Amino acid sequence: MELTERKKRILRAIVETYIATAEPVGSKAVAELAGLDVSTATIRNEMADLTELGLLEQPHTSAGRIPSAAGYRLYVNELMDRQQLTIQETQRINEALNLKMEELDRVIDRAGKVLSQLSDYPVFTVAAAKQRVTVKRFDLLMVEENAFIAVVMTDNSVVKNKLIHLPDQLSDTQLQLLSAVLNTSFVGLSREEMEEALDKMETHTAPGAFELISLVVEFAIEVLDDQGRQKFRTAGITHLLEHPEYRSLDKAKPLMNYLSEENETSRLPMNLNNGKSMNILIGPENVNDALKDTSVVMASYDIGDNMKGIIGVVGPTRMDYAKVTARLSYFADSLTRMFGKELPSGEQEDKEES
Repeated sequence: MELTERKKRILRAIVETYIATAEPVGSKAVAELAGLDVSTATIRNEMADLTELGLLEQPHTSAGRIPSAAGYRLYVNELMDRQQLTIQETQRINEALNLKMEELDRVIDRAGKVLSQLSDYPVFTVAAAKQRVTVKRFDLLMVEENAFIAVVMTDNSVVKNKLIHLPDQLSDTQLQLLSAVLNTSFVGLSREEMEEALDKMETHTAPGAFELISLVVEFAIEVLDDQGRQKFRTAGITHLLEHPEYRSLDKAKPLMNYLSEENETSRLPMNLNNGKSMNILIGPENVNDALKDTSVVMASYDIGDNMKGIIGVVGPTRMDYAKVTARLSYFADSLTRMFGKELPSGEQEDKEES
């Protein structure tokens, strides 16, 4: 829809004031904030027009106006200024991403917590599963005569360990032989290939040795299974309680429960439309009932090897969209660059123009 410049300035003033105060905005406040050299009566008429267009709502007869979902959408699409992060904010995000060789899960978790603290909203992260994960190395460490620690490192730099107890004693020499067999026969294999190799080995391996090999390989298969699943995580759910919309536990509890349950968060809107690197869903644009009064802002990242992910913020429709999109965009771009996957030139240009 086409709006006059004056109507745009009034709508923008109302949206940004309501984001900051959570209180309906009256014509007097708009006159001061929008910098318009017109009477409050003229502004009230413009606000009435914006209400008829469905861009504003009037909670009570004598109250000021608040933005509707359509008003937020127009603000996000046309009126919102691009916001820059402060030096302190960029440093905090960079610190959360500074160890490239650390487990990806830990990097994403840490970044989600930092973003939640910076935005004051809950954050969810989704790391898509790598299509093929294999074991890069096995290390076995003797703890005592009948126990050792099995360490499994995958080719995506995930390291897991497990303490394995045995009914009988095991010598250092036997442990070294076990390590040699594992690193010769089970490195570089997928979960299915590892199971096949273990089945073939059973027929020509002494029962006692095969039992030891099986214990470690079964643990490695568990690690690969875990890495093959899409990961959903949330951070800062209690930030909801800091916002007026959710100070009532009756209102906050359903959404907090929804965000805290993995089987529920798996139904969050994960797909970004039309290949966009950033997507914003406002109020009823969210198809899930639990999110119909919220906004969800999502950014995608790509770390190569067919591994993609999404980081998103969930909050009231009175969300500070400029602040949230700036932080999400910086995080996603930093993670993509950190893992060596440069953004396509077209995306860079889109970001500069937005």
